[in-house]
Amino acid sequence: MEVKNNIILNHDEINHKIRRIAFQIYEANVNEKEVVLAGIDSNGYIFAKKLKTVLQKISDINVILCKVTIDKKNPWLDIKTSLSPEDYKNKSLVLVDDVLNSGTTLIYGVKHFLNVPLKQFKTAVLVNRNHKKYPVKADFKGISLSTSLHEHVHINLDGKSFEAFLE
Repeated sequence: MEVKNNIILNHDEINHKIRRIAFQIYEANVNEKEVVLAGIDSNGYIFAKKLKTVLQKISDINVILCKVTIDKKNPWLDIKTSLSPEDYKNKSLVLVDDVLNSGTTLIYGVKHFLNVPLKQFKTAVLVNRNHKKYPVKADFKGISLSTSLHEHVHINLDGKSFEAFLE
């Protein structure tokens, strides 16, 4: 993929990725009545809300949103969720974030949810940067991107025009 003006994904491309990932989540959960989308605050949660909107249009699965609050500078500290463990126990859960960089945020998020028995556990990201220092992978990803360690991927999902760009 060619990067023009540092834009990795434009609005239409992001919407296409959201739709494709929603279909993949549906395919992985076709026999489920409920799926929990646990979005990591803030962009991961916004991404999860957009996935929920598409999932509700394409399926009859009840999609439950969960906001996951992680201190990204100190991810080993207490992680807070908008749902209690009883609300996602024995359900299919997808942990959602915007960018998978080193894997630190995602691995600590995974660790948090492993304290409760789940029917199925998957991960979804819009951009996978391939700089992982932890053995974590995205089951559903919009795009894989090889970048230098000094570059940063920023995703804007607010407003009327979405974009992902490299800084």
